[in-house]
Parts: sequence; C-alpha cells; structure tokens
Amino acid sequence: MCIAVISTAHPAYSLIIINNRDEFLRRPTTPVDWWPEPSSHVLASRDMARAERGTWMGVTKQGRIAILTNWHEQTNHQAVGACSRGAIVNSFLTMPPESTKSTSQFVDEMIATSMAKNVGGFSLVCGKVNEPLAILSNRALNVDGITWIAQQKGETIGLSNTILGDRSWPKIIKGEQLVNDAIRAHVETEEEEEEDLIHQLLDILNLDTLPKLKEGESQESYIKLLRNSIFVPLIGGQGHDRNTHDKTVDKNQQVDQLAYYLQGPYGTQKQTVVLVSTSGRIRYFERTLFDDDTKPIPIGEGDRSFEFMVEQ
Repeated sequence: MCIAVISTAHPAYSLIIINNRDEFLRRPTTPVDWWPEPSSHVLASRDMARAERGTWMGVTKQGRIAILTNWHEQTNHQAVGACSRGAIVNSFLTMPPESTKSTSQFVDEMIATSMAKNVGGFSLVCGKVNEPLAILSNRALNVDGITWIAQQKGETIGLSNTILGDRSWPKIIKGEQLVNDAIRAHVETEEEEEEDLIHQLLDILNLDTLPKLKEGESQESYIKLLRNSIFVPLIGGQGHDRNTHDKTVDKNQQVDQLAYYLQGPYGTQKQTVVLVSTSGRIRYFERTLFDDDTKPIPIGEGDRSFEFMVEQ
C-alpha cells in the first residue's frame, strides 16, 4: 500500500514529494532513468510486468509531474483491470514537449474517455511544477470530483490507497506530520544542505510500525494493518520474521505471467524524493531496496539521483 506526501511548506522549495512504492517484489521494474525516443523528455521508472510499460511516478524536462496510488480493492481482478494504471501516468508524461495542453484539459479528456474506467481503482496527482496540481480518481469520475492542491504555500497533503481526505489511515496523518517536522527542522538549521533534507525525508519513508506476524497468521491478515505503517517491511519471504506461506508457481509454466508477479514476497520496493526549487531546478532521487529476484539491495547501491532545470 503505497504512500505519497506532497508539500509546499518549505520556503526554498516550491514543491516536495516523497513516495514509497509498495509492491510484490517479483514484479519487475526498471530503475529511474530518461526514457528512449520518442519520450526522451520523461524521467521515470517503468513497470515491466505489463505490456504498457507504465510508471507510477515521473517528471519531464518541461516540468510535468505525475504520481499514482492504487486503491485497495476487494479482489485481484478489480485491482488489476483490463489495462495498466501506469498507462494513464504515461499518457500525461509522454505528451510532446511542445504540447500546450493544460492540466485541466488533460483531466477533462481523461474523464470523458473510457481509459480511466478500464483500470483498477486509482488516484492520480498531475500537473506542472510551480502550478496547481490536480487529483483525479476513477472512483469520482466527474469534474466536481477533481481536487486541486499545491495552490499556495504551506500545504502538506498525504495520499495512499484510499480516497483523498480519508483521515482513518494513520500512515497518512503521520506522514503529513513528519514531513512538516522535517521541513521545519531543515529551515531552522540554516547550515544543513539539500542532502540532509533528503536523508530526513528518507527516514520518514523508512518508518516501520507494522507488527510481526504471529505464528500461523497468513499474509492476507496484514492487509488491514498496512494502513498503519509508512514503510512496509518484507512480508512473505522465506527465512524472515514476517514469513508467510508462499504459493509456489513455476514462472515458466505460468499461463498468466502477471498472476505470478502478484504473489509471494511483498514490501516497500522503491522510495522516491522529489525536490523542486523555487528557481525551477528539480532534484529527483530514487532508492531501490530489492532487485527483481526479491534479493535486498544494500542501502546506497540502489540509489539514483538526477538534477536538471525545467525547460521554458
């Protein structure tokens, strides 16, 4: 169960976004990088489990930014959908650099088409840095269901696998509080560098308040508990404290390969921090915690960092 916290509360940064991507660790993804032509203006990771090669978070050289969180559904069929939710993020980020389409126009078109209706539940934050960001959900497909955030300084908003504004999820409330605390501490300590802020934000993404499984409990018993913890530790891996029974499937004999990816070890797989300076400079930091074979990556070895100025 992913989490994103979006803030405009730092005086030196017009926008700060932090994100944990929680996923089945078998699901293959690429590290963040600039995409090949014709989308070389897009900086993002990619989900390689589905044909769309979609992403859940990314930014462009022109300052378009998008992040998606999926909804907690009752069944895998509802969660997966006919096509990938990542394709919706792609459709926003891969617009030609010269496109003059506004965020409002994109959102209106998304509501008018069937694309958002043929995927599992989601909330999408999208827009241009230094402009208001829209939050679109296919659980509220009408113009009145669009919420605009980052419209003024001092906002900090958490979003997870539920409707925006759902205050029953402790991880959302805690995430907002800790981001505000980190920003306040960074501002008060004038000597601190940008790296210090990134490390403070990573500490938030690493906050694990999930209890260990009791003997005999199944992985499914954790589902309702995941809303409590910002960080999701490894669940379902053999030899670990939170071990559960892993339904063994031979990948080579699996007819539906996606079904193979949607089982087994689960946890926080990637962590991202995005800082947008008031000058238009973007710092994009991603940390990968597990490889596609579900093996832990030593802290630091899965880090990638990019820095660039938004093209006008």
